[in-house]
Amino acid sequence: MARGMVVRFLAVAGQIHIERSGYVGTIILDHPERHNAISADMWIALKHAAVDLGDDEMIRVIVIRGSGEKAFAAGADISQFSEKRQNSESNDGYDDATSEAYEALSNLRKPLIAMIHGYCIGGGLAVALSADIRVASDDALFTIPAARLGLGYATAGLGKLVQLIGPSAAKRIMFLADRFGADEALSIGLINQVVPKALLGEHVAAWTDLISSNAPLTIAAAKASINEWLKDETTRDFKAVDKMIQACFDSADYQEGVAAFMEKRKPRFNGR
Repeated sequence: MARGMVVRFLAVAGQIHIERSGYVGTIILDHPERHNAISADMWIALKHAAVDLGDDEMIRVIVIRGSGEKAFAAGADISQFSEKRQNSESNDGYDDATSEAYEALSNLRKPLIAMIHGYCIGGGLAVALSADIRVASDDALFTIPAARLGLGYATAGLGKLVQLIGPSAAKRIMFLADRFGADEALSIGLINQVVPKALLGEHVAAWTDLISSNAPLTIAAAKASINEWLKDETTRDFKAVDKMIQACFDSADYQEGVAAFMEKRKPRFNGR
């Protein structure tokens, strides 16, 4: 696919866009009239976007962000709940779509960066939790309003939150169901960094440049190993990870990295 091409996964309410620029792929949540709230069709499109960029051999790092100036994503589209989540039976189908989207994002072999500004609420925060790195602007606002809606929050999503920030901070978020800012999010480990809003794009671009200039096989092996360590001890299986590590040493990139170090130049990695 041509570099720089924009792909749109259309939804009845809202859209998911893909942009490609060099080694960087970007997923854009676009539903501005609802602060990028994610509709049922957008969840399906989000899964397809993740798979599309995951399968693109040219892409080394992926960014996910919201369109416009006001929000990353203001959660799931609550206006659809009376139709899509009337009760536990209808909610099962809705949860299947959201779970598949989260899994597609979480299972990416490539690094995923959530570029957060403005509202990052509920399902939007769950999308951000699917990323490997979260960078937020100083105007970001976070909340999980489940307790104010009376809905049951999915176990898998809550598990990610607990893994990231611990049980005490997770209970604070779930029990209070209030909004808190970027500084508090940083202090509890929910995000990696806070930057002025005007510099958010520039900062994330600097990080994607660094990541895309590093060895893709090494990064993929490191991500797989870290993710395996997050699993319960009884379910960990490092056989596939060990093969990925061995592949690094057998790669042309390893030879290039050593040669570049000895020659005091920047390496040129090809992911092979």
